[in-house]
Order: sequence, then structure tokens, then C-alpha cells
Amino acid sequence: MTFRKYLVLAGVTVFAAAGDSMLSHGMKQTGNISLHHLSSLLSAVLNPWVAVGILLLLAFFASYMNALSWADLTYVLPATSLGYVLLALVARFALHEQVSALRWMGIVLISGGVGFVAGGPSVTHHHDNVALTGQDESPKSHLPTTSATGGVPADSGQHVRAAGPGDS
Repeated sequence: MTFRKYLVLAGVTVFAAAGDSMLSHGMKQTGNISLHHLSSLLSAVLNPWVAVGILLLLAFFASYMNALSWADLTYVLPATSLGYVLLALVARFALHEQVSALRWMGIVLISGGVGFVAGGPSVTHHHDNVALTGQDESPKSHLPTTSATGGVPADSGQHVRAAGPGDS
């Protein structure tokens, strides 16, 4: 993997954790909102912490889409799960939330799983789709087959009259 790809994965991790933290902080300031009262929703979105959180989460989605364009979901999601550690640290020390020992243990287990995922390939190569789907999905299988009469694709639905005497 290139340095740029590591930066994209780091961006996914940092933008998600920072965006969620900002959103949480802003919503604690705003208080309860209801979808039945759009004014409360609007006031929440106008809170600077919430607005910055939304922008950071948009950056997260842009980075996430970029990562998914070159790697499998089963690689990207676990590889960015170190954000759970970052998020727990921010929640504990910046937002002054209590993080139980059970949650810390879960975060350690998730982080350990990242080691298993990081050791594997970022993209699954599909050399043998026949074994998985029962169908040959190679590029040549998508080409139309031609009939023996006039080169018209056999599956085109057109009726082809056989050449007879006098046809040139």
C-alpha cells in the first residue's frame, strides 16, 4: 500500500472520530431535539460545534468513499476501527465521559482484530468466479455469440433467413 492510501485510511479514522466528538459536544449544548419541531433541528444544525461536526463527517464520507474505491469493505472498515480508540480517548479526556472497563476491553479486542486484517490483502482478487457463482463472469462471456447465418448475434431476437439460391 502506498503512503497516500495510508493517509486516506488515517483521514477516515480521524475525520470520523473528530466529527462524532464535535457532534456530541454540540448536541449536549443544544439539548433534546424532535423531528416534529423543525425549529429545534435547525437550531441544532446552527450550533457551531454541530456544524463543524457535520463538515468533518462529510470529510469522513469523502475519505471513506475514496478508500472503498481501491480496497474491499472488509479491509477498510476494520482498518479504520482504530477510530474507536481515538473516540474513547476523546470522550474520556475532552468530553469528560465515563468509559467503563468493559468498554475499554471491547476497544482492545477491536484493536487486536485490526492486526489480523492489516496482515491480509486490501483487495480480493476474483480469478475464479465460477466456483463462487456457478457462472463464468470473465469478459469473454459477456460477448454475444453469433449465429452461423450472417454474423447476427444469436441472442439478438432477430429472425435471420437462411441464404438461398439467388442471394448474394
